[in-house]
Amino acid sequence: MENNIYQTPLSGRYASKEMDFLWSNNSRYSTWRKLWVALAETEKELGLNITEEQINEMKNNINNIDYDIVTKREKECRHDVMAHVYEFGTKCQKAKPIIHLGATSCYVTDNTEVILMKQGLELIKQKLILVINNLKIFADKNKEIPCLGYTHFQPAQLTTVGKRATLWIQDLLEDLQELEFVQKNLKLLGCKGTTGTSESFMKLFKDEEKVKQIDTKIAEKIGFDKTFAVSGQTYTRKQDSRVLNCLAGIAESASKFANDMRLLQHEKELEEPFEKNQIGSSAMAYKRNPMRSERINSLARHVIVLSNDSKITTSTQWLERTLDDSANRRISIPESFLGVDAILKIYANIAENIVVYKNTIITNIMKEIPFMGTEEILMNAVLKGGDRQELHEKIRVHSMEAAKQVKEYGNQNDLVDRIAGDESFGLNKEEILEILLPEKLCGRAKNQVTDFINEEVNPVLEKYGELIKDVDIHLDV
Repeated sequence: MENNIYQTPLSGRYASKEMDFLWSNNSRYSTWRKLWVALAETEKELGLNITEEQINEMKNNINNIDYDIVTKREKECRHDVMAHVYEFGTKCQKAKPIIHLGATSCYVTDNTEVILMKQGLELIKQKLILVINNLKIFADKNKEIPCLGYTHFQPAQLTTVGKRATLWIQDLLEDLQELEFVQKNLKLLGCKGTTGTSESFMKLFKDEEKVKQIDTKIAEKIGFDKTFAVSGQTYTRKQDSRVLNCLAGIAESASKFANDMRLLQHEKELEEPFEKNQIGSSAMAYKRNPMRSERINSLARHVIVLSNDSKITTSTQWLERTLDDSANRRISIPESFLGVDAILKIYANIAENIVVYKNTIITNIMKEIPFMGTEEILMNAVLKGGDRQELHEKIRVHSMEAAKQVKEYGNQNDLVDRIAGDESFGLNKEEILEILLPEKLCGRAKNQVTDFINEEVNPVLEKYGELIKDVDIHLDV
């Protein structure tokens, strides 16, 4: 049957098994039942006539879900939560009278969403740290290799292969900081009834002090320390928007990296991993397409767009509750997590296995380096007594003519010969070539990598090192 119905490619094809399971029916609906247990325990502690036997019966059936019964019942009552309440009751005959007592549907749906998002963010954090670690190793290994910098994708002053990687890492560190903030500030809805006034619990307990304890007690049982102080029937959808915006930020950073990889693979300077039996094109057998990077771009586009769903949902909610958020959230929240999970799996794989073509890099440098080093040449000529303004104009004229030779006639860049032949510079060819050694034109790039790793990256890896210990997610892409 699974081949006769649509299934999202994010599940199974792209995302990890652990993220797939997190958003599965078993994970979601067993969490509903854990919440019903927490509610019953809280109500018992606060004085309602609920027995330990009833609570134990519920606990023993948390994972015992008969989906056939749920499906049949939902067709009859057109209400998913009540279908599950009914099915749970068939397993828990003694607890049946007190399941969902005083609660509204959003007690299980909203609180479950927050619980799953919290767990999902932890899985995302794990993969984010792994990518940062893989890029750190790459940056450190290649911090001394000069390469062309590009502005407007035009050759610019030199940088190093490792220094460029620090820019990718820095984006991810910003994402990690945002993720930590979002994680820390996640709040449960709690249990405040149909319009958030706790009216049903006031009827049950007739004691406001007891009712005020319900949210705190439930949160503690579920592993949270915060609930929203006030709510309608749902928690504010701004929380969803914040979470999905965080995930979209990670997608943005990964997509920027993937674009850079695709550009550099075109220049034949770097290449993503290409397996022995991998086929690059069905028609052009010689091709080595950057399919992993392209997949990151493709998935990132979806995640970034999904974040707009949460913004629109937040802005269009009516008063204490409206149901036009439900179908959208069933799709946009899980798919955002599955999408970023898939992106980071691919990113970790690429970052661990980037191929560096040093000879091509130096060839590309040498085509452009006379232009890159004109400022150095100018300074050295001035130190020998030349006039800065006069020499600047001569370099401009010589550069335009050298560029013409390259672009219009396909000749080699002869700028060095032109400057060496101009007596006003007072520099011979050997002196100019010494000035133009690539390793002398990278500024602080090498040491910037070292400083960045020591001051920014290593403290993060030391803090979260246990998260990626024995993790093996980087090969299965």
